Amino acid sequence: MAQLNVCNLTFAYEGSFDKVFDDVSFSVDTNWKLGFVGRNGKGKTTFLNLLLGKYEYSGSISKGIVYDYFPYRLSPEDMSKNADELMEKWKPGVESWRVMCELPELEIDSEILYRPLSTLSLGERTKVMLAVLFSGENDFLLIDEPTNHLDKEAREIIKKYLAGKKGFILVSHDRDLLDACIDHVLVLNRVGIEVQTGNFSSWWANKERADKNAKAENEKHRKEIHKLQEAADRSKRWAEKNEGTKIGFDPVKEHDRFLDTRSYIGSKTKKMQSRVKSFEKRIQNEIDEKEGLLNEIEEITDLKLQPLTHHKERLIECRDFSLCYKDADEPVVTDLSFEILQGERVFLDGKNGCGKSSLIKAILAQANGTPEMELKYNTNGNLSVVSGLKISYICQDTSHLRGDLKTYAEENQIDYTLLLSLLRQLDFSRVQFRKNMEEFSEGQKKKVLIAASLLTPAHLYIWDEPLNYIDVFSRMQIEKLLMQYTSTMLIVEHDVKFRESLSTKLVKM
Repeated sequence: MAQLNVCNLTFAYEGSFDKVFDDVSFSVDTNWKLGFVGRNGKGKTTFLNLLLGKYEYSGSISKGIVYDYFPYRLSPEDMSKNADELMEKWKPGVESWRVMCELPELEIDSEILYRPLSTLSLGERTKVMLAVLFSGENDFLLIDEPTNHLDKEAREIIKKYLAGKKGFILVSHDRDLLDACIDHVLVLNRVGIEVQTGNFSSWWANKERADKNAKAENEKHRKEIHKLQEAADRSKRWAEKNEGTKIGFDPVKEHDRFLDTRSYIGSKTKKMQSRVKSFEKRIQNEIDEKEGLLNEIEEITDLKLQPLTHHKERLIECRDFSLCYKDADEPVVTDLSFEILQGERVFLDGKNGCGKSSLIKAILAQANGTPEMELKYNTNGNLSVVSGLKISYICQDTSHLRGDLKTYAEENQIDYTLLLSLLRQLDFSRVQFRKNMEEFSEGQKKKVLIAASLLTPAHLYIWDEPLNYIDVFSRMQIEKLLMQYTSTMLIVEHDVKFRESLSTKLVKM
């Protein structure tokens, strides 16, 4: 068991005014099952790249530890090759028999190693890469978001697999996965880094208790600061008032005062001002000390939603519905029946490829009145959408997000000021507002889509895997928002905790 020691780590990207890490120090054992959590853009993936030696930094990170990183990089040429051909490139010195020993734990057969990657599903690719990753000895493994885009079944297999392993850092925003797989938490707080024993839920419970106490202390310190500031202002006004009496006096009211009294008052005022300056300096030192005691608390800020109310109670009805693409032999959706009533939060549940996104496309086409000749599929059965239905839609893809936020707001008829305000609540820094969206992380791009959807008044919100890459704090924030509003929603999302908290109806596909 080795120790990973990080001392006085400081790093900023070239040309950036913001430091990603500033004089950070902590230690972890490489035998731990370590969960790594923090807000989007706080530096989780950057830290993994620092461990891999990809960037220059100041400070020190323990040498002599061998790291390996998931996911392995794939070039377009790699897609025509199989895992058996690529595993030496991914993990030099790997032995194929060790990889084969890992495969049964991931519930896949060894023949998968000899199939071209292009023929593998995303879940199968993930499993193969994890088998290669864990086939070494004494490596400290860096695992970055292994369950993104995976269905419930694949997530359960990977959760069970990682729960039986150790010696890794797991970057994930999936609370269910973190709770099942880790025994320590490494948290990027707003200020500094925290290491704690336990899983995500135990850390969050501890943090909520600590934050409650910290808020009480913060309030106490703020009141004391206010009193000190009032005392400083009062002493300053006394000195200024006394100084003002040097010049001019009423001989009737002040019959005992003469012109030579001015020098006496001036001398007295000078001494008072000197004492006031000394007093103000002492008070300012106390204020600085009290302000230094104020805690940085991770707030789950309330968001706002603007749902519309439709005059019809039933918004969508689906009866014995089937959908088959025109170039396919088999239908992707078969004999599906369900309905969406106002106020319901309906989750579509099923494996990848079972037709969830295809069903959403069919609903959108029906709502938009798309001519049948333009559709790439044929349908049977009944799918009816009420007339005049306004839909706010979030798709999985973020590649269309280009240019600056102001142009994006104008193109989507969104109030620009409200968009920035909402993104600030979702923990965007003001520096991000000056960047083009191509420079955003995937999590930040998803937040732009969510913010735009929340600012769009709609009868129905359709979100297709909205939480991929979204940090755990923002997930809890969005979850809290949706619990408060009676917005009607159709959601595809594999985050178990999110679905369990919000679902009013589950449609099995």
